[in-house]
Amino acid sequence: MSERRREDHWQAVALSADIGKRPKRILYDGEPVVLFRSAQGIAALFDRCPHRLVELSTGKIVGGEIECPYHGWRYDGEGRCTAIPGHVGAMPHYRVRRFAAIERDGVVFISSGVPRGEPYLHCMQGKDVIVRRVRSSTQSTVIDVAENILDATHTHFTHKGLLRGLTAKRHLVQVEVTGGEGWVEASYTGEDRQQGLISRLLEGERARTIGRFRHPGIAELEYWGKDGPVLATTFHLRQADERTVEGVGWLIGRRQGLLGELKALAFKPLFTIALHQDRRVLKSASDNARLPPQALPVIGPLDFLRRDIAAIMDGKVPAAAGEPRVHQIEL
Repeated sequence: MSERRREDHWQAVALSADIGKRPKRILYDGEPVVLFRSAQGIAALFDRCPHRLVELSTGKIVGGEIECPYHGWRYDGEGRCTAIPGHVGAMPHYRVRRFAAIERDGVVFISSGVPRGEPYLHCMQGKDVIVRRVRSSTQSTVIDVAENILDATHTHFTHKGLLRGLTAKRHLVQVEVTGGEGWVEASYTGEDRQQGLISRLLEGERARTIGRFRHPGIAELEYWGKDGPVLATTFHLRQADERTVEGVGWLIGRRQGLLGELKALAFKPLFTIALHQDRRVLKSASDNARLPPQALPVIGPLDFLRRDIAAIMDGKVPAAAGEPRVHQIEL
């Protein structure tokens, strides 16, 4: 397999609704980037004026160009300096580094390279669905956040009552782990219904659950009924800086007329609670890991996807691609 480069892929970084009349600053692999609406559409530039290195994101948008708040230098969506107030004569050829940028389905994607084709959105794209878009920020690493999203066993403790019931009852479940170039997934069968609030309100009878990781940092959950996916989430994750993971996600439900619309009203509130619960335990782990002595986390017998996710993030084919695995666990 040829090495996959992050710069060749689209990365979801913000919701379209977040980019209004003012510029927005984000961190992209630790680098500051400013997003704004230029005369040609959404634009992404390195967030540093080359003159005195001031944050362009603290400036304003004038005629579809971003204006530095220090001396008023302006830059268009391509990063070209178009105005230096007070200067007489030909304009010098100053530029700010530009990132490829595109908007799709209410989300802003950027890339530092030359991405191939359209950005991947979510696991139910192209189907007749209801979606709610969310963003999140967590103190952690991408691999820990992705594994947390896809880990079924922590839900009995972190999400008791919300994703799981209040009793200690468990079911014997079969887990099939498969994968390929750039992806790995675990398919759970044998648990016909979860007893948590989210499952009771939004799902119904369940045929299987799928947790999937896609390159470079996409974590997906699909909850299937007898006729296909009923409910799903797709989160695009990125390491904003050393300690912070930013996420942009879709909460997706099958369109079911008025009933589907009513269920959709509960999407964000319920998943926001779940996100807060996960954020709390991930921050606890991150803080505790920084204290001496240094230690690596143990990969337990139920951490089915950890090594495969790590391989994919390193640009390698996951082991599950060549050797699917089947496990039995109690959930």
